[in-house]
Amino acid sequence: MLRRQFIQSSLAAAGVLLVAGCSDTESSVEGGDDQREWRMPDEGDPHKRTWMAFGASEAIWGAALLPEVRRNLATIAQTIAQFEPVSMLVRPEELDLARGLVGPTIDLVTAPLDDLWMRDTGPVFVKANGTKAGVDFNFNGWGEKQDFDNDAGVANLVCTRAGVESLPSDLILEGGGIEVDGEGTAIITESCVLNDNRNPGRSKADVEEELVALLGLEKIIWLPGIKGKDITDGHTDFYARFARPGVVVAGYDPDPTSFDHDVTTRHLEILKTATDAKGRTLDVVVLDAPGSVRPAHESDDFAAGYINFYICNGAVIAPEFGDPDTDQAAKQELERLFPDRRVVQINIDAIAAGGGGIHCTTQQEPAD
Repeated sequence: MLRRQFIQSSLAAAGVLLVAGCSDTESSVEGGDDQREWRMPDEGDPHKRTWMAFGASEAIWGAALLPEVRRNLATIAQTIAQFEPVSMLVRPEELDLARGLVGPTIDLVTAPLDDLWMRDTGPVFVKANGTKAGVDFNFNGWGEKQDFDNDAGVANLVCTRAGVESLPSDLILEGGGIEVDGEGTAIITESCVLNDNRNPGRSKADVEEELVALLGLEKIIWLPGIKGKDITDGHTDFYARFARPGVVVAGYDPDPTSFDHDVTTRHLEILKTATDAKGRTLDVVVLDAPGSVRPAHESDDFAAGYINFYICNGAVIAPEFGDPDTDQAAKQELERLFPDRRVVQINIDAIAAGGGGIHCTTQQEPAD
């Protein structure tokens, strides 16, 4: 279950936090003072589109891995595009390259980029009384671990392109650290949001107050996560996902020598005894990680787990790693959990070699 390690060759310099400037559609009120009742929809609710970023670079990914990472991004985009529209940000100088890989069905939008992780750099979309907006959570390179000058502006740029208001926040966090059921419950890792490299001096109560206002939450289930072992400091979307309200898909690392063994054991204990905002005890389903992966990209950084799937209109897009037993078992379990959706498994080994997954590269925009 290894995730994105510190493989980046260009780290962000310490100093002043770089935050994207406000567009002319951005709200002038902080989330906590906004009287509208915002709600972050469940990922399984209908989408208008999926947002992605063709942002891999040689400086971060290396010359050998870069071409395959780009092909993986194209595969993810083309697969999702069978079910809903996909808009993909791309650097102006790479527009022709991207078009040649993704084909004519993907909407390409030119933008300055540092990397490809739209789940973390893009806005978190919310809705209120027929209005849609995007929360800009001030991406700072996962605690200034990587250059983020361009990616700090992605959330606001996507909001502008989508024609929605951009909601400001005092918090610094990433979309990969938030999992919601759309009915008032969230699962969030403390290791990310309560980390001093994001929100120094902010108490859990402070964070909860703002997230309640911005995302329409009634209850947050906090998982400890783990700091410093991967670049994200332990994002929720590699540990626990809602299949639907009341049902959680969770990861477990059975290897007692792994840094994730103890923390995933603790997560299961918390989840199995937790109740959601409606008072339901959670039904926790565990997806076993593959016992082996294809050798071409195998490394200590390889993100070998099935939890990082993406739910789109009519489908669940999930990884397969070449282990016939666990690949098939994961597909069958996902088909059981999502009986009204088609489960499509794809090879994203190059992205997994960088410690990420399908969910990390995507951000859903809910239907109007």
